Amino acid sequence: MDGTLTADGSVRSAARLKAVWRGDSGVLLGLLLVALLFGVLIGPQFFRPANLELMAIQTVIVCVAALGMTMVIVSAGIDLSVGSIVALATVVTAVLLRRGYDPALAALGALGACALCGLMNGILITRLKVVPFIVTLGTMLLVRGAAKGIAEERRIEAPLTWLNELLRTARGGNGFGVPMGIWLAAVLAVIVAGVLGYTRFGRHLFAIGSNERTARLCGVRIDRRKLQVYTLSALFAGFAGILQFSRLSVGDPTVAVGLELDIIAAVIIGGGSLLGGKGTVVGTVGGAAVMAVIQIGCSQHGLPNWVQQIVTGIIIVMAVALDHWRQESFRRGAAQ
Repeated sequence: MDGTLTADGSVRSAARLKAVWRGDSGVLLGLLLVALLFGVLIGPQFFRPANLELMAIQTVIVCVAALGMTMVIVSAGIDLSVGSIVALATVVTAVLLRRGYDPALAALGALGACALCGLMNGILITRLKVVPFIVTLGTMLLVRGAAKGIAEERRIEAPLTWLNELLRTARGGNGFGVPMGIWLAAVLAVIVAGVLGYTRFGRHLFAIGSNERTARLCGVRIDRRKLQVYTLSALFAGFAGILQFSRLSVGDPTVAVGLELDIIAAVIIGGGSLLGGKGTVVGTVGGAAVMAVIQIGCSQHGLPNWVQQIVTGIIIVMAVALDHWRQESFRRGAAQ
């Protein structure tokens, strides 16, 4: 019975793709308007290649983690532990490099540790029947504590390897080269878009998010899909952690505090719904870019850090309000 949702899955996929482009036009327009606003406030230097590269690097860490969060939110879940998982990935990578492991093995070890954290989230949610918000709130603290314990509550220096070059260009950062980490994020975005738009797994996530009871009656194995989606969310957070390690060149158990809010906001700004059943990769990438442009624009405009935090908080509240407004509009339209 696994996968027998409807016979016209391809038709629904095509309709969903059309809805994607209609829904994503708003966030892309918003990104353009925000960029133009800071271009006026700061001047032409805001659009210099080096600054555009800085914004891309700022975007890519949030974006990669938000790709996993998109799948979770589509299935009507939430994962508050991703910021802690990012920190854990930087620590595990640094520890393994210091012990002489090959960089590729160090990265795989970090991804494996992160995937186990996601699997733990999925098991707790499906076996204990506890809401994802509470489970991941607890594991957020648990994973952060584990990262601090492994690092002995200090930053871990690691030898330089090719991992440190993932978010750096070969031409001294003048903006004409594209760091490999950005290409990695692009590839992951294409993969997630394909999974959500064209696979049985993606259709099941949308079905669970739209109506879990109906999806269960249609033969979807709910618990299996939740185990998979939370494991994938943590895995993508692990990728983001490796990129964060590349940027910092150290394993830092205190990094990415509050990053989960930026990640969730990126998905909601991009058209995702906290009630589930909605979300697109293009919208998520656009939402992450909006967050990065605003943060960098505020910094370069000379606003103090406390003002930037207020602005970020306002953005998150507005994102949730926007989600509520979209849901109400949909209900009114359906009632008519």
